[in-house]
Amino acid sequence: MRATGIVRRIDELGRVVIPKEIRRTLRIREGDPLEIYTDHDGEVVLKKYSPVGEIAAIAKDYTDSVHRTLGHIVLISDRDQVVAVSGTGKKDQWEKQLSSELDEVLKERTAVIKNLSDGDKMLPLVEGDNTEIYTSQIISPIVSDGEIIGSVILLSRDQGAKMTNVDLKVTETTSVIIGRQMEQ
Repeated sequence: MRATGIVRRIDELGRVVIPKEIRRTLRIREGDPLEIYTDHDGEVVLKKYSPVGEIAAIAKDYTDSVHRTLGHIVLISDRDQVVAVSGTGKKDQWEKQLSSELDEVLKERTAVIKNLSDGDKMLPLVEGDNTEIYTSQIISPIVSDGEIIGSVILLSRDQGAKMTNVDLKVTETTSVIIGRQMEQ
């Protein structure tokens, strides 16, 4: 563990403030859940909690199923990183930090469909993403208990590929199913 040089005191209620610099770096927002545990050395560890990450194995089953059905690259993310990928390009996105542009789209709480053939500009999905390789995208937020907890993303790199309303409905349905599973 590396030292940050920032010291905070615990108040009378047992609270400690996480410095703004650390929250910004780790993308911890107000209301985000944190796991608190101790390690074998007796250190207290705070870790950003990812409900979607908890179902990573199931998320992989979803991405595999949708990929087999539609033939597109399928990603499932939590609010910070991609947790499951099926199709080509796994090494390009898996466990990588989501882009700020994708975060802004998720905040809108509605699915977005983009096709290069319609003149749409592709969004970077992860930090440092090369959008020139995509020809179409669908991004659908996963909402659970009224909170955005992640996304289901469909991608194509095939020349001339175009996402349709059927692709959009499958992506939205998958998002709703995962969101409802998280509520149980």
